[in-house]
Amino acid sequence: MGANMAKRTDISALEDHTGYWMRRASNYVSQAFASKLATKDSTVAEWVLLRLLHGQEACSPSLIAAQMGMTKGAITKLVDRLAARSLVARSAHADDGRAQTIRLTTKGKKLLPVLSSLADQNDRECFSSLPAKDLENLQRILKALCTEQGATTIPTE
Repeated sequence: MGANMAKRTDISALEDHTGYWMRRASNYVSQAFASKLATKDSTVAEWVLLRLLHGQEACSPSLIAAQMGMTKGAITKLVDRLAARSLVARSAHADDGRAQTIRLTTKGKKLLPVLSSLADQNDRECFSSLPAKDLENLQRILKALCTEQGATTIPTE
């Protein structure tokens, strides 16, 4: 090997990084869930948005964007897709006619339990090999990491 191609010994192995394993696990779980949702002509982002709207009268696109960690432009496209399928509806904000609110339609409310059941099934399938205590610890650790990084802060309107 030439001088530039020599193996460096001061670089840690990819598998030594916790983030690498978190990403691998996340990809596995997300891809399995995406496959299940595809059978219902839905995506993970669509399910998350529908789930966020559950139990709320209406929500602003800005709040949805903040809760999902997406741009307002990406949320607009996502809402467009869901509205085209009559799963969500837009309306003018009660206090500001220029602003919009998003709400679940009756069709969206009927689809949500079906998609949520797939999410529950996916969790069971992906995590069933873990003893219950290990799964509790994993969730506790991941929540603590997210809290520490500010990733669990959910803004309100």
